Amino acid sequence: MVGTATPENAALLDRFVAALVTRGVVTEAEITDQIARTSRASPEIGARMVALAWTDAGYRAALLADGTAAAEAMGVSMAGQPPLGVLEDTPGLHHVVVCTLCSCYPRAVLGYPPGWFKSASYRARMVRDPRAVLAEWGTTLANGVALRVVDSTADYRWMVLPERPAGTEGWDAPRLAAIITRDVLIGVALPRV
Repeated sequence: MVGTATPENAALLDRFVAALVTRGVVTEAEITDQIARTSRASPEIGARMVALAWTDAGYRAALLADGTAAAEAMGVSMAGQPPLGVLEDTPGLHHVVVCTLCSCYPRAVLGYPPGWFKSASYRARMVRDPRAVLAEWGTTLANGVALRVVDSTADYRWMVLPERPAGTEGWDAPRLAAIITRDVLIGVALPRV
């Protein structure tokens, strides 16, 4: 089975890494650093970015202008990652992210994609009938709100900057971050107070 951890797979990986190091493509330190960065990545990073954007107009503008630079400004290494775009929800527009070909996902700021994000069913249905899929998630958009499905690709990754919910005025960034989930950052859910 592909992906099964076996002694043969481990040996193959070791030989592949050794070849990359020998040819100067990558160093052991770079591999170790990338593994550590990947292990630290989680939706909490994206949630902190959104919470800061909700409380700091300058950061919000920077986030919308260049998501990669905004992530790095918060200490997130985007080295080797595709550019990060940020989709701003408004009272009249909601975004949802899908990767129609595979599972392109902004791992540096959201961690590993959930299994359903990678499923052929989610990918196909979100493009064909996004409102029905959102309704299955318990997400119903108000009448008149346009829905834009955005395809994340190998060349460009996306996350959503949702609207700040009413009733959160005066909340600090950590409290705001607590209501922002991975599903909100993909657009299949709305932040709930």
